[in-house]
Amino acid sequence: MQMNIAEAKAKLSELVAAAERGEEVVLARGGHPVVRLVAAWPTKPRFRFGVAAGEVDRVPDFLEPMTEDERALWE
Repeated sequence: MQMNIAEAKAKLSELVAAAERGEEVVLARGGHPVVRLVAAWPTKPRFRFGVAAGEVDRVPDFLEPMTEDERALWE
C-alpha cells in the first residue's frame, strides 16, 4: 500500500497496524516513494490446532510394534 505523507498523518494508526500484519506500507511525497514502514519485530505465525484436519488417516501408536507390512516399507 502506498500513501502520501499528508494523508498518512490522519491514518497513522491504520498504517502501523498494516505494517504489523506484514503488509508493505510505503509513504510517498509528491507521488514518489520515500519511506517504507515495517514492523520492528517480525511477528510469529500463530499455531492453530486442526490445521491438517482430515489430511491424516490415523496417528500411529509409536509404542506398539510395527506390523510386517510397516516394517517392509522401511527396508
